[in-house]
Amino acid sequence: MIAAAADILGFHDGGAPRADDSLWRAIADNHRHNASLWDEEDLARRRNVPDSAIAANKRAIDGHNQKRNDAVERIDEAILDAFSKVRLKSDARLNSETAGAMIDRLSILSLKIRAMRAQTERRDVDQAHIATCRARLERLVEQRRDLAACLDRLLDEFSRGESYYKIYRQFKMYNDPSLNPALYGEKRR
Repeated sequence: MIAAAADILGFHDGGAPRADDSLWRAIADNHRHNASLWDEEDLARRRNVPDSAIAANKRAIDGHNQKRNDAVERIDEAILDAFSKVRLKSDARLNSETAGAMIDRLSILSLKIRAMRAQTERRDVDQAHIATCRARLERLVEQRRDLAACLDRLLDEFSRGESYYKIYRQFKMYNDPSLNPALYGEKRR
């Protein structure tokens, strides 16, 4: 069964996956790597540590980003597999964004919402900071709600053969020593 946006949001907000299948494992992997990316990005902004610590953060960011993208592709593969028997109508609309990319964006929005909510609860800042963060929090919640509705609509239309998406592989080159000139160039020296 395809996950509904409400189930995914509940999971992103700390709930349990609805099933133990390839789709939910990929959704969980994606969210875990997004959370790890978030933490590493925060650490990479420090100024009171040696440059080697920031370099380690950057390498960790690259690793999590690769795994995050791999999970998005696995989400898309699982959903496309679930819809493999759907006959597309002759006028079916190609969606420019995949369901996996939308789920990835929902994950990131949930992390932004959690962090912005924490800003609204701080006691060491003035009321102007809290008011600004509350307004931003409301906007983030609205954005996530809108995106969740778009995901549900895409999946509903796909199930009826009215729309579909294709997986466009990311082909991340920076982590591949055979494709990144800075890495394969090191071997020649």
